[in-house]
Amino acid sequence: MAPVAAKKLTGLVAATFTPFTAEGDLNLSEIGPYIDYLTEKQGVKNIFVNGTTGEGMSLSVAERRILAEEWCKKAQGKMDQVIVHVGCMSLKDSQELASHAEEIKADAIAVIAPSFFKPKNAGVLRMYLQEVASVAPTLPFYYYHIPAITGVNVLVRDMLEDIEKLIPSFRGVKFSGSDLMDFGQCVSYSPPHWSFLYGMDEQLLAALAMGCHGAVGSTYNYIGCHINKLISLFEKGDLVQAREIQFKMQELLGYAMKLGFDLGVNKQLMNEVSGLSLGPPRLPVMPCPCAHAQSIAEKYHSIFPEC
Repeated sequence: MAPVAAKKLTGLVAATFTPFTAEGDLNLSEIGPYIDYLTEKQGVKNIFVNGTTGEGMSLSVAERRILAEEWCKKAQGKMDQVIVHVGCMSLKDSQELASHAEEIKADAIAVIAPSFFKPKNAGVLRMYLQEVASVAPTLPFYYYHIPAITGVNVLVRDMLEDIEKLIPSFRGVKFSGSDLMDFGQCVSYSPPHWSFLYGMDEQLLAALAMGCHGAVGSTYNYIGCHINKLISLFEKGDLVQAREIQFKMQELLGYAMKLGFDLGVNKQLMNEVSGLSLGPPRLPVMPCPCAHAQSIAEKYHSIFPEC
């Protein structure tokens, strides 16, 4: 068994959209150009695939295997890290995807808590994560915390207790929750080789102040270059200009939310801004009305100049 990769995950991670054809099938031909867009236009060198933004829970296991393999193949030599989300409602499906991610040499895996039959406490959640991680012991393992969607409100700090004794490959958390007290306690508890990645784009600056090591989000697909600048400004101690960028992002998202901002709208905004053809979302997510997409894209261009 090879050792778990020691490279600490930091900086921006784009949560990728899954490209579909107009008929709703996978459109693998867009993945190469998508990666080039992220690296060349946005300066983003890490991706999180088959997650919430990628409609992972609406994909079959077979589709997720195909996508993971294609993302890893096309990212080789261009991306620093490809994190494959392998969480499912079924433990066996999650294990199959985790094992496959190891086979295709993904850089890491992440797991969301199941949300139909939910883990009731931190101990049960740890057991579930251990079962998934055990089949891919050479890959860095991340827990994906998103309580607003899963309904699993277990404090992450509680889950972390003695986690490496159960999961030696454990390397951190994608924390997509608003509880900055829990987040701060996690950062305070974490050893140097763990990464805590914040997942609520609209308040990244607050998480940076709490000590986050990076961020995973959908908006980094199309405003990654600006958020890279925000992070740089924060690291230099220039909070005034860092806040200005954060406020601009909030202005854009606030405007979009008034038009019913959801995954369908977000995906269409990416289509409009990037020029890629990522297709519509998959039901039950509805496509974005064209007028809404154009209006949000105009707002985007009025707020954010080209990098």
